[in-house]
Amino acid sequence: MARTMIDPTQRFSERAADYVLGRPSYPVEAIDALFEGFGDPLKLRVADLGAGTGISSRLLAERAGSTIAVEPNAAMRAGAEPFPRLEWRDARAEATGLPDASVDLATAFQAFHWFDAPAALAEIERILRPGGRAALLYNERDERDPFTAAYGELVRTHATDESEVRRSDGRLTFLAYSGWKRVRFAPYPNAQRLDRAGLFARVGSTSYLPHKGEAARRLREELEALFERFERDGFVKMTMQCSVTLAETR
Repeated sequence: MARTMIDPTQRFSERAADYVLGRPSYPVEAIDALFEGFGDPLKLRVADLGAGTGISSRLLAERAGSTIAVEPNAAMRAGAEPFPRLEWRDARAEATGLPDASVDLATAFQAFHWFDAPAALAEIERILRPGGRAALLYNERDERDPFTAAYGELVRTHATDESEVRRSDGRLTFLAYSGWKRVRFAPYPNAQRLDRAGLFARVGSTSYLPHKGEAARRLREELEALFERFERDGFVKMTMQCSVTLAETR
């Protein structure tokens, strides 16, 4: 299959509604890890880069004193719901427009691989206060589970570009950045229970799977068969590991 690339800031313009319905949240333990050792979270200011429709930003705003959700895609921002202590900003991770040393925690959930990594890392270092923290979080399929393995094979068969490789490469770039004093990694179990509509929305939210035309029709047929094979009481369960990578500034 031909592999194509789309401007990262526009990849999800037609997928925002599916993103709201189909994307998983993140485990409490993973969010705990972001704030561990910081003291009173209500005294903290957080920047969530590549915030999408705000799934992660709301989890941060539940705890932090203020959270800035940075998202350049208008359709994704329009899919977000208002939330206390959460401010939206039309900007890119590489140029947030935030003042120097103005946030305690900078996060990227399921998004860092879409950034221009060198520029985004420099921007994160610029906006973090001394002793601040940067974090990458990814929900990754745990393919020891039969349904999740079958879903992963379907994704690899129909993928239109190398986004999954790009994601792995992005994490390595983050780990190797010279501006960090210390880097830690921890995985946390996660799962998503999906009915038929939720599973189709999950696929529809994935920017490297076909969205229109004959390729999309074949994908939907195979996804329907996958659901019928594994559903129990009208649901399937996606098993995941939420990987958390934390970096402390110098």
